[in-house]
Amino acid sequence: MNIVIIGFGSIGNRHAKIIKKNFKFAKLFIVSRRKIHFKGAKRLKDLDDIKKVNPKYIIVATETSRHFSDLVYLEKTFKNLDILVEKPLFDKFKKIKIKKNKVYLGYNLRFHPKVLFLKDYVIKNKPIDVKFITNSYLPNWRKMNYKFSYSSKKKLGGGVLLDLSHELDLANWIFGTIKIKYCVVEKKSNLNVSAEDTCKLLGKVKKSNFFMDLSYYSKNEIRQIYVDTKKNSLLIDLKKNRLKIDNKIKKNKVNSNPLENTYLDIHKSIIFKKKTNFLCSLSDGQKINKLIDKIKKYKRWK
Repeated sequence: MNIVIIGFGSIGNRHAKIIKKNFKFAKLFIVSRRKIHFKGAKRLKDLDDIKKVNPKYIIVATETSRHFSDLVYLEKTFKNLDILVEKPLFDKFKKIKIKKNKVYLGYNLRFHPKVLFLKDYVIKNKPIDVKFITNSYLPNWRKMNYKFSYSSKKKLGGGVLLDLSHELDLANWIFGTIKIKYCVVEKKSNLNVSAEDTCKLLGKVKKSNFFMDLSYYSKNEIRQIYVDTKKNSLLIDLKKNRLKIDNKIKKNKVNSNPLENTYLDIHKSIIFKKKTNFLCSLSDGQKINKLIDKIKKYKRWK
């Protein structure tokens, strides 16, 4: 089985390591304009070179601003491919027709065991209050200087809404469509970025109150989901892989690194066609783009 990764930044490198380690039967090819230093993969100079290797699975790990043109090319050139596009789908909503191939989005947190627990839990226990809080510090994300990363550049598809859109996807997938009531999206910190570095959102998901706080500039880094029902209060800490119910910690059945395993799980799902209902579809990805576009229209509290 031939697998191609388009783009070899930090996320492309991560996918390459996972595939090399866990899918010994696969031959790996990497499309990169620069020379790569990765044992076990062959470099392809451009998209046209992909035709030479007849892949079954392609991972699009380029800058967000390139996703649309990459997908258009792949749909025009190939058929019967499985294509995983790193999140978010595009830098803004764009219409695209994919008929010859299957496209999925890299919202890997859907495979996190605590997320799957929560998705099952809220089916029987209706939430009355939902909060997502993700405080991150952009300079800590990658080995490279953050100023030169796509995350910091608006024109490349950076900014908290696109970069941290996992939270929007999880909210929609677990609780239902977010209805915005109030929102602020702005550049607030002294970080050297051209994109927005914070988003505060108030709204509704079905009958539940909803709040989301995303930031690039907090050195107190957390990634947490709070859910209150009429019966219980839940806290899910995705960074620490911790679940609290009514302030009591629930022990993990298996000691592992579930955050890293979610990347492996998303590849297993696509390659082996298992748990495909967990995957984010093209239409789901388009919904997130529409939601982000709508949020960005809010320049101040209204």
